[in-house]
Amino acid sequence: MLNVPSQAFPAPGSQQRVASQGRSKVPLKQGRSLMDWIRLTRSGKDLTGLKGRLIDVTEEELKTHNKKDDCWICIRGLVYNVSPYMEYHPGGEDELMRAAGADGTDLFNEVHRWVNYESMLKECLVGRMAMKPAVPKGMLPKSQVTDTLPKEGPSSPSYDWFQTESSVTIVIYTKQKNINLDSVVVDLQDDILRAEAVIKDHSYLIHIELSHEVQENISVRAIENVGKVDIVLQKRENIPWKCLGHPLGKHDSFIPKKDTGLYYRKCQLISKEDVTHDTRLFCLMLPPSTHLQVPVGQHVYLKLSVTGAEIVKPYTPVSESLLSDFKEPVLPPNKYIYFLIKIYPDGLLTPELDHLQIGDFVSVSSPEGNFKVSKLQDVEDLFLLAAGTGFTPMVNVLNYALTSMSSLRKAKLMFFNKTEDDIIWRCQLEKLALKDKRFDVEFVLSAPSSEWNGKQGHVSPALLSEFLQRSSENSRVFLCICGPTPFTDEGIRLLHDLNFSTDEIHGFTA
Repeated sequence: MLNVPSQAFPAPGSQQRVASQGRSKVPLKQGRSLMDWIRLTRSGKDLTGLKGRLIDVTEEELKTHNKKDDCWICIRGLVYNVSPYMEYHPGGEDELMRAAGADGTDLFNEVHRWVNYESMLKECLVGRMAMKPAVPKGMLPKSQVTDTLPKEGPSSPSYDWFQTESSVTIVIYTKQKNINLDSVVVDLQDDILRAEAVIKDHSYLIHIELSHEVQENISVRAIENVGKVDIVLQKRENIPWKCLGHPLGKHDSFIPKKDTGLYYRKCQLISKEDVTHDTRLFCLMLPPSTHLQVPVGQHVYLKLSVTGAEIVKPYTPVSESLLSDFKEPVLPPNKYIYFLIKIYPDGLLTPELDHLQIGDFVSVSSPEGNFKVSKLQDVEDLFLLAAGTGFTPMVNVLNYALTSMSSLRKAKLMFFNKTEDDIIWRCQLEKLALKDKRFDVEFVLSAPSSEWNGKQGHVSPALLSEFLQRSSENSRVFLCICGPTPFTDEGIRLLHDLNFSTDEIHGFTA
């Protein structure tokens, strides 16, 4: 029998998408919402057609179930009958049919690896893939021979540890230069240490139950020029350790980042303040034994339990303010994460976030995303296109550009909203433009009042042609865009029409 996971339910209708891949939602029929799917899975109806049996599925058997009314899909070794879920899938039936009768793991990882499919499709579980017959000793099948050949990619890291009377230091040798602190996430809970180092597109994991108790305060150092990371723990008792501890699942593993699961830790709500009539600035405090810094342009997932189901949605952290040097920071850095979140009254997650009380907890994942600041190297003109809360990825990109890009001549933001009341941090943006002559901001409204004297309309060739003026004829440019799906898709199409290349454009998740 399979060990079926306990119930957990992220939102399959999340807006998680990579804009440049063009993934869109499709309209769902009435009665086919996430909550309707939850009710169906709890109804006791047989969704697999196997009357509760779990079977081993051969590749040949899997291939025969490739129609909409008889669709089996394999994800990470488990086989699901997704036919009942077809009408509930926000990406549409055609998206699911791309993996019909086949292994859909890679496709799943591309589109929404973060989704807890094991729980969402729990009642659709057919069984697991059958083990292939053993190969005679001394022989390797062709596929395995291929897998043993050297592959391009980063060298596998290693680790060591040493101790003093009062401390233990774990050293990760990444074998890559220019490793920095936002590439490393460390969690210590109940004397279980979990440390992940992201190296290019791979993940190296240390996962150990420590042999002795340690204090909750940890420190993490990155020595960039030699690619070394030090994790320093303080002993509770000044006694010598004979060993570091006992290895746990996936300890000392080095695998593609896309093949790792998400790891969450509970963060406490410290403050919540209004930014616009429907947008709040949330401040969450990391656990004292967690080191986590979200890289520029990346996001995390927030998870809450709603009516017994776990709902998940991606959000991009922001800085506390665009004008941080104008005021003393109220809270120490690196222990707090800020989010600008628009509250949708009919949403599944945001009303629950809005109802949280100070001191309540929210689960926060490790960082995700494919944006690298190396894309901004030597950029002279940076253009940012944002609609609504698509502004959030731009906050840290803009901060990074104005503080760390010596090549930058101009950074321009075109910010699309419905009304003036919807503009997030308008006053701060205008002050920043006055303070730093390299920065300009333009506001565009689709439903302005009669008193509005600025630009109006939606993203269009005319607006973009005027906005995208280089500081010099051959300046190196980069463009970032984020917003609702139609905005982002149309914006990227128009940018291509204006002869900007794919390498010069990055579409953020929204």
